[in-house]
Amino acid sequence: MLPGRKCFMTLIVSAFLLTGAAFADSSVSMAFIGPGGNNGGGVYTYPYNFSINGGASTALICDAFDNEVVAGETWTANMSSLLDGNGLWGNQLTNYKEAGLIFEGILTGNINATTGNWAIWGLFSANARSNPFFQSSGAAGLDSLYLSPAMNAPDSAFNGLVLYTPISWQGSEPQEYIGYNPSYSAAEPDSLLLCGMAFAAIGAALFGKFRNPLVNA
Repeated sequence: MLPGRKCFMTLIVSAFLLTGAAFADSSVSMAFIGPGGNNGGGVYTYPYNFSINGGASTALICDAFDNEVVAGETWTANMSSLLDGNGLWGNQLTNYKEAGLIFEGILTGNINATTGNWAIWGLFSANARSNPFFQSSGAAGLDSLYLSPAMNAPDSAFNGLVLYTPISWQGSEPQEYIGYNPSYSAAEPDSLLLCGMAFAAIGAALFGKFRNPLVNA
């Protein structure tokens, strides 16, 4: 392959790889195995154990207080980056970011699982916020504590955090869940900027090629 064409193809491949990393949504089959046993305020809290696409048990955290699921229930969900804006609450990205930081705190053992789950529910549900346990558990204070970090954290702080948003089901609408998958990266401005830079480089290469008739085809 001639040098000019090789450079051009490299730019094309780079752009598609960047785009794929940013927007790699997929449909998955969700089978609810059952809760892990933690509870507070009369309801189960993280972990919620699932088989995804028939795989081994995976622990997820629920962010939809007002919906219900039962063990053995199955549905289809859209799996997307936490910051894609494709969740049940659309572009409430600050709330999703705060939920993501709280979930990371649970995973690292810095936040109690029950308190953290109630804090996440309180971000999206007025019914959760009005529940006495939301105050007594410390969940309300946790939401206040993590608001500023959520507003100021870089997108890279949310790499690996994914949403499982129900898109097809029978009966009542299932819950939405947050999980961790290291192959997913945040797809907000940082990734979009990289994609834009890659395509700009392609444009510049093409422009230079057409302007310089000596460049090999």
